[in-house]
Amino acid sequence: MNGSTLNPAASLSRPMTDPFGRTITYLRVSVTDRCDLRCFYCMSEDMTFLPKADLLTLEELDRLCSAFIAKGVRKLRLTGGEPLVRRNVMSLVRSLSRHLETGALKELTLTTNGSQLARFAGELRDCGVRRVNVSMDTLDPAKFRAITRWGDLEKVMAGIEAARAAGLAVKINAVALKNLNEDEIPALMEWAHGKGMALTLIEVMPMGDIGEGRIDQYVPLSMVRARLAKQYTLTDVDDDTGGPARYVRVAETGGKLGFITPMTHNFCESCNRVRITCTGTLHTCLGHEDASDLRKPLRTSADDDLLSAAIDRAIGLKPKGHDFIIDRRHNRPSVSRHMSVTGG
Repeated sequence: MNGSTLNPAASLSRPMTDPFGRTITYLRVSVTDRCDLRCFYCMSEDMTFLPKADLLTLEELDRLCSAFIAKGVRKLRLTGGEPLVRRNVMSLVRSLSRHLETGALKELTLTTNGSQLARFAGELRDCGVRRVNVSMDTLDPAKFRAITRWGDLEKVMAGIEAARAAGLAVKINAVALKNLNEDEIPALMEWAHGKGMALTLIEVMPMGDIGEGRIDQYVPLSMVRARLAKQYTLTDVDDDTGGPARYVRVAETGGKLGFITPMTHNFCESCNRVRITCTGTLHTCLGHEDASDLRKPLRTSADDDLLSAAIDRAIGLKPKGHDFIIDRRHNRPSVSRHMSVTGG
């Protein structure tokens, strides 16, 4: 892939500041809605995926990311679905790495379920990726298969070890699930910290119809933290990784533990993030049905003026925050799109 260099045109050099004065510096891009797992809190078992013809090409994704980098994005995260199942995705990663070399981009990273990581860890490191997030909710193989519907924990573990051997920093992301893995969180934390990896816990989010009620999955992380505080010494740390997690240091393990709490305590006041789907739709808020089509201006003109104007219009409409609700009266998705479509 031969990516273009950054266009210095004035339309692209305008920084992205939303109506509430928040500067957008973090872009999450879904390169595919497909995944080789079917985690029950994320997808229905019989998902209907987008026709491949609807997806942006890798060249278009490169151009789109480059436009955002020119407008001030400094952290770029590739997501899915599962990003590493997209054919030739490493050509996109390698092309985007040129922005690391010029200093225009500070960090290029990705979130993965780890199933394909053993194949790509070394190449990711060669492309300038220095850390990855791996989504893994349990250390129990049978429970892992139940959560993912057919996943192989041993394969994910091999991917994690390959990433560490390649010199990548690994952070584990785990969704807290009522009556399923909440009692396992201390063991998961001690395992991660024992390998020098941070752990971030995430609340279930009401996104997309998954065929069952969210209320039966949801456990507030305020409750999880209170339980942990009875067993461990937790000290708040000011560690800004550019994302929504709030971190504590665990004295007994020496490791970091993060909490992402879209339900019990939203993190909107400092939101610096926007998301692009694999079809070129820009979502400025995870918890709203907002959608701005960037595919049309991307394909209408060979230069990026129309694209830049469309980005500016969308950022100008970014809401102050989201209003996720999970209770017996609102036991339905807050937004209709699945997380796998939005970009996890």
